[in-house]
Amino acid sequence: MRLSIDALLVLDAIDRKGSFAAAAHELHRVPSAITYAVQKLEEDLDVLLFDRRGHRAALTAAGRELLTEGRHILRAAGALEAHVKRVATGWEAELRIAYDDIIPARAMLALALDFHQQQCGTRLRIAAEVFGGCWDALASGRADLVIGASGDGPSGGGYTTRPMGDVDWVFAVAPGHPLATAPEPLKPDDILAHRAIVVADSSRNLPPRTAGLLTGQETLTVHNMAAKLLAQQLGLGVGHLPRVVAEREAAAGTLVVRQTDEGRLSTRLYLAWRSGRKNKEGKALTWWAKQVEAKGWLERAMQQLTA
Repeated sequence: MRLSIDALLVLDAIDRKGSFAAAAHELHRVPSAITYAVQKLEEDLDVLLFDRRGHRAALTAAGRELLTEGRHILRAAGALEAHVKRVATGWEAELRIAYDDIIPARAMLALALDFHQQQCGTRLRIAAEVFGGCWDALASGRADLVIGASGDGPSGGGYTTRPMGDVDWVFAVAPGHPLATAPEPLKPDDILAHRAIVVADSSRNLPPRTAGLLTGQETLTVHNMAAKLLAQQLGLGVGHLPRVVAEREAAAGTLVVRQTDEGRLSTRLYLAWRSGRKNKEGKALTWWAKQVEAKGWLERAMQQLTA
């Protein structure tokens, strides 16, 4: 290749500083070295880059086009250099995060905003999963870190887990639903007669999971927790919702929390990431783990779930 980064730096300096001499001063070179660099580039490209007929050299149309496009290359080269230095200091080039859909996207994006203020250059890929989808993403290599995984992880190990906290579930229906005024505690036969709203498991390879569903019960399957909340508020069906969400909506009059005879339902959520010599924990992963493990973060995050 006849075009070099150094030659583009010389052109850029001449244009910004207004003269060969000023460019030489900025680049800590003698003026003759700047003149030689330009002449060599013109010879290599067989293109006239400067019109030297006036009192000061001016870029030709070809020279201006080369500089305009060349500045894109200079910016990319500078970004690459900075990125390589960041990776050498322990920041990952990219961090792929899968989070359980029980955690609202708003809470995850708020963390992403805080993360980018670190100016570490790590690229983020964030995707929502349901039920076993988080474990599936980790096991298949689609995610480096999972937030809010529930239940047992896939067999074989090879990952590190940390508890985030527990989520309590309550049974909730719309105010106008027949079960809103039925005698408590509700029996399985009472619930079985009504459609259940369920969220589809997003696992691609692991067996799909369900929760709180009675055998033989009619279902309406939706794609995420926000849609489930809305469906139950509209009276399309019944089901369990996180207590912090259901009680908030009950206070607003959009849902009624009902007691059942199945007792307290609770789910423990986990952080998890691949472990081993080939999966060294980087600074970006460590930063995210620290944020979501902070006391009260999970409950505050779930309060942001809206239909």
